[in-house]
Amino acid sequence: MADPEPPGDGRATAARPTRPPGTFKVGTIAGADVLVSSSWFIVAALIAVVIAPRVEQVEPGLGALKYVAGLAFAVVLYLSVLLHEASHAVMAQRYGYPISSITLHFLGGMTAIEAETTKPKQEFVIAVVGPLTSLAVGAAAFGLWFVVPDGLLLLAVEGLAVANLLVGVLNLVPGLPLDGGRVLKAAVWGATKDQHRGTIAAGWGGRITAVLVLLWPLALEPLLGVQAELLDFLLAFVVGLFLWTGATAAITSARVRRRLPHLVARDLARRTLAVPEDLPLAEAVRRAQDAQAGSLVTVAADGTPVGLVNEAALLATPEDRRPWVATSTVARTLEPGLRISAGLAGEELVRAISRTPATEYLLIEDGGVEGEGVYGVLVTADVDRAFREGRH
Repeated sequence: MADPEPPGDGRATAARPTRPPGTFKVGTIAGADVLVSSSWFIVAALIAVVIAPRVEQVEPGLGALKYVAGLAFAVVLYLSVLLHEASHAVMAQRYGYPISSITLHFLGGMTAIEAETTKPKQEFVIAVVGPLTSLAVGAAAFGLWFVVPDGLLLLAVEGLAVANLLVGVLNLVPGLPLDGGRVLKAAVWGATKDQHRGTIAAGWGGRITAVLVLLWPLALEPLLGVQAELLDFLLAFVVGLFLWTGATAAITSARVRRRLPHLVARDLARRTLAVPEDLPLAEAVRRAQDAQAGSLVTVAADGTPVGLVNEAALLATPEDRRPWVATSTVARTLEPGLRISAGLAGEELVRAISRTPATEYLLIEDGGVEGEGVYGVLVTADVDRAFREGRH
């Protein structure tokens, strides 16, 4: 099982994201869509094939039905995985974080939480509840082992006990993207008061775990006296790659987010000149040059901003045509999402520009409305450049 998935670099919007390709919905839990990835059928088939000899041993003479029994066990096993993920979802919702989906896939499950936790305690509780749920399911199945009669039911109970106890313990390994990685992140975050440092530490824990998983088949013979098979190396490679990729993505994201606070909309604003929307473009450019303005805003007769001149469209207009076209022809109409607060910074700024993708945004002083309180224009290219240079 992977950890609850945090949002990307901008995150939650009011609208629910579209369902990922290759998945289909099978229900809802706590208001979140429960999705099954097409890769689940691969692992379900593998489980059916692997467990079939054991089913035949317990219930001889089933024939092809032994694979059906194996498939049924795969379904029951993934229902316990769903409980693991549902516990993440319920706990996150109790803290006020929206959940978009719970996805069951090849390597377990994933809970998509659409906001970053704001306190290390919340991070810890949301993360640890999943492994604890698996351990509880495993303990309950182990208890049933003493009362369930021999047969396929006992086989299913044994499998559930072993699988859930194993999942519970392994998910507490302190490395992202496992739940234990988020527990480590919360601990380092709480100790250092630095969320990003916690993520980086847990990411390195995940990388170390990935290397150990890759080396595991080589350790089977000296440690357990068991000769590693091709399947052991294949599974180790798949799991190790999953862990390394997830850990690396977490480290990269933390380093990116650590630089985001340096982005302040007010500091990146271009001086802006307001011009009538029907003013010839050549005259608008001349006035902007005289005023040393780096951007143009078109206004209506009453002075209300109505459009943002697109720099690329302006430059693409030949100079000999500019006296004959209105400035409004190279301006984008000011939609609500193109007006943002000049005080935004860091992740709030990234979220604001992610909601309405554009090349320019009108910066408004807090409390400014319509034509009042215009501070300047924010150009996306300037934000990108400042981020790459690590300055504000």
